[in-house]
Amino acid sequence: MPPPKRNLLLAFDAFGTLFTPRAPIAEQYGEVARRYGVAVGYQQLGESFRRVFKEEAKERPNYGKAVGMGARAWWGGVITKTLTPFLAKDQPLPDALISDLLTRFSTEKGYILYPDVLPFFQKLRDLKAQRSGFRPTNDPWRWDRTVVGVITNSDDRVPGILASLGLRVGPRRFGVASSVQRFEFEKKVGDDISFVVMSYDVGFEKPDRRMFDAAKELLRETLAESDASVTEEDVEDFQMLYVGDDVRKDYFGAGSAGWSAVVVDREERFAEELEGKAVAMVETRIEGDKEEDPFRKVAVIKDLRSLYGTVEN
Repeated sequence: MPPPKRNLLLAFDAFGTLFTPRAPIAEQYGEVARRYGVAVGYQQLGESFRRVFKEEAKERPNYGKAVGMGARAWWGGVITKTLTPFLAKDQPLPDALISDLLTRFSTEKGYILYPDVLPFFQKLRDLKAQRSGFRPTNDPWRWDRTVVGVITNSDDRVPGILASLGLRVGPRRFGVASSVQRFEFEKKVGDDISFVVMSYDVGFEKPDRRMFDAAKELLRETLAESDASVTEEDVEDFQMLYVGDDVRKDYFGAGSAGWSAVVVDREERFAEELEGKAVAMVETRIEGDKEEDPFRKVAVIKDLRSLYGTVEN
C-alpha cells in the first residue's frame, strides 16, 4: 500500500456550490427591466430565459468560446433574446439595461455566498495562522499543505464575483499570463483561492477531464511560485479532491480524471440519507440514465463544514 499523501489540492465548483443568485434570475431580470419601462411577468420571463440560454449554449457553446465570441457579447445576446418578446411594438431594448444586467451578474449585486462558505474559509485561514510556528496537537485538518482552487464551467466573471463576496482570490488563471508578484501584506495573509480554472479559458467544459488536468497544471505553477525546483513527484504528493453540486459533471467528471470527489447537497435532495452524518454514500440516477439503468453510488455531504470529517486517503 502506498504511503498516505501529505498534502491536499481542494478544488470547488463555483455556481451552485460556493454561490447562488441573490434572488431568482427572473426576478432580478424583471426588476431591472421594469426600471427601463419593459413590462415583464416573472414566470414568463423565467421560461424565456431558460429557453434562450439552452438555445445559445447549443448554438454557441462554452459562452461563445467555441465560435470565437466574447463572453460579454454572448451574455448580451442572451439578455436581448430573453427580453425581446416583452417589448412593446417599436420599443427598443435600451443598451443601458443590458449593461446594468451584465454588471449586476458580475458582482455581489447578483449573487450571494452559501452561508457555510465564509465560515469554512475562515477556518482554513485560522488553521494557517495557527501553524505559522507549530502544528497544534488538536489540529482537525491533517494536511501539511492545502492548496485551494476553483474549477468551473463559466466565463471570466467568476474570480471577480468571488472577490466581491469576500474571498481572497489569487491572480492565476489557466492559459492567461499573469504576474504572481505580491505585496508584503498579500504575502502575509495569503489567498483563500490560489487559482481559477474556467471552461472559457480551457476550451472544454466539465465533465471533460482536461478541466481537471488544467487544475493540476496550475497546482504545479502555484508550487513553483515558492520553490522553482518543484518536481512531478511534488505534484503527485497532493491528494486531489473536488467538491461540486452536479453528480454527472462534478462527481463523475472528477472521478474519471482520477480525483476523489463529493457532492454538496445544496438542494437537500439527500437530507434523509444525511441525517446525523457528515457524509453519506447514496444511490441515485443522473441525467441521461434510463429507468432500467442501475443506481450509482455517490458520496454526498450536507455542507462544507462536513469536509473536516470526509477527506480520506
